[in-house]
Amino acid sequence: MDKILCVGEALIDMICTDKGSSLSQGHNFLKKPGGAPTNVAAAIAALGGNVELAAKVGTDPFGAYLVEVMESFNVSTKWVLKDKNCFTTFAFVSLMENGERDFYFNRGADGQLSIDDIRDIKLADFSIIHFGSATAFLPGPLKAAYVELLHRALKKEVLVSFDPNFRHLLFQSNQQTFIDQAWNFLNRCHFFKVSDEEAMLLTGKHTLDDAVADLLEKTTAVFTVTLGKDGTLLGLNNKTHLIPSIPVKPVDTTGAGDAFVGAVLYQLSDKKLAEIKALGLAQWKKIIANANKAGARTCEYIGAMEAFKHLSSDIFN
Repeated sequence: MDKILCVGEALIDMICTDKGSSLSQGHNFLKKPGGAPTNVAAAIAALGGNVELAAKVGTDPFGAYLVEVMESFNVSTKWVLKDKNCFTTFAFVSLMENGERDFYFNRGADGQLSIDDIRDIKLADFSIIHFGSATAFLPGPLKAAYVELLHRALKKEVLVSFDPNFRHLLFQSNQQTFIDQAWNFLNRCHFFKVSDEEAMLLTGKHTLDDAVADLLEKTTAVFTVTLGKDGTLLGLNNKTHLIPSIPVKPVDTTGAGDAFVGAVLYQLSDKKLAEIKALGLAQWKKIIANANKAGARTCEYIGAMEAFKHLSSDIFN
């Protein structure tokens, strides 16, 4: 297997376990490793892939914890850098009685990954680079590092994978900047994954059919639109194909999308870009069906990283 590079945020999710409480009222919090590209890296490694994570954490115990968790999955942390001037990023989340999320984002080291930090990464050593944007489109050095790596990957003919990971709570007052930056990647990547809500947000369309038609018209990438229990829509060669989901009684859907992406990339990692571009419908259907299995398996356990411990390529059989 050739190496995959995942780049972006590594952070700590602090989940309030006091049912129905706001963050100001909550007393009990559960610490969980997080960050979309961090989750994708863990999923790839759990499946048996060769993966490195490029991110920045603090020199505090939480940064050390993130490194420890990644290494327990056999993710290379060579490019997980420690910033002595910043704390590790935290996301505090509570589900209130009205069903709304109370959210507070305490951004630290993850946003400080800079162009200088990633200058020595040799992209020729990788077959795939994955961008999971969530926080990367917020102001800060990470935004410029993302664009720099995108340009370098395209020059080296490395497969570019992109998952916008839109978080409304991060872009409440400025969704357009997220949309504009996401399109810079949608127009240039080779594979991207969006949810149905993201597809409509990014295209400005009011129905999924119209959104998918717009994506087919404006992008050249192979893409997927995840629809939960309704399956996954595959966009390939100007046509769409629905790949059925795997029946499951979900316990927790956290990380299912990241497991899906990780499974897609794991299956592509032993191929050159030209080979991937030549894959036919039958091959892509098998890849997406296997990725649906990985997403479904993740839903059977509480917490993304706990779920990834139960991932292996055996589920593809």
